[in-house]
Amino acid sequence: MAALDFKDNLLGISWVDSGWVPILNPGNVLDYFSERSNPFYDRTCNNEVVKMQRLTLEHLNQMVGVEYILLHAQEPILYIIRKQQRQSATQVIPLADYYIIAGVVYQAPDLGTVISSRALSASHGIQSAFDEAMSYCRYHPSKGYWWHFKDQEEREKNKPKSKKKEEPSSLFQRHRVDTLLLDLRSKFPPTFYQPKPGEKPIPVEVKKEPEPPAEAVKQEEREPATKSSAPAPPSKPPPEKRARLQ
Repeated sequence: MAALDFKDNLLGISWVDSGWVPILNPGNVLDYFSERSNPFYDRTCNNEVVKMQRLTLEHLNQMVGVEYILLHAQEPILYIIRKQQRQSATQVIPLADYYIIAGVVYQAPDLGTVISSRALSASHGIQSAFDEAMSYCRYHPSKGYWWHFKDQEEREKNKPKSKKKEEPSSLFQRHRVDTLLLDLRSKFPPTFYQPKPGEKPIPVEVKKEPEPPAEAVKQEEREPATKSSAPAPPSKPPPEKRARLQ
């Protein structure tokens, strides 16, 4: 089974003969491709029959079957060889293309293989993205779901710790106070005085205390100085306690 799989799928392998690389040209590239160690070459093709009979490649147009031709040459690095099924001198069916880059032979993938490979790469990338996203997902019965990133931990560690400012009151407390104030306002509505038309506004008198004369102020400043200089009277001891007579 391993040999069968190896022969059926040739897209993952390559072949090179380093002895031919320096002398490759459009005239001998088909001979290089027909080496026995090349896994891409079919020995039952018409090229092998022409080679055994020592005929030129022009005789391939007169034969029917599988053949190899040089489709494109860009010396000295790129050569493209096509494998095709010849049905007549003017009708052929392409089977596969092979490109030789710097002497290394590869099989060109078909359209179905390219689409399948791109779809597989896209699905692998999407699956990897989902797996990585799930590794950052956390769940707790009381908190629910949240994202936990490693970069967030590093930022929190490097971030300077600042004291949280305590709010003066919560939303519930503010709402409760507003309710109490509205209740008090409805019970004790404020009274407003509205003057009658043509009536003068009531003057507001502000009583001012009379300022003491300058001589009295000077005298008060001198009195504390004299009082502080006078000796304080001796303090009397507390009265003695007498025993009660029964």
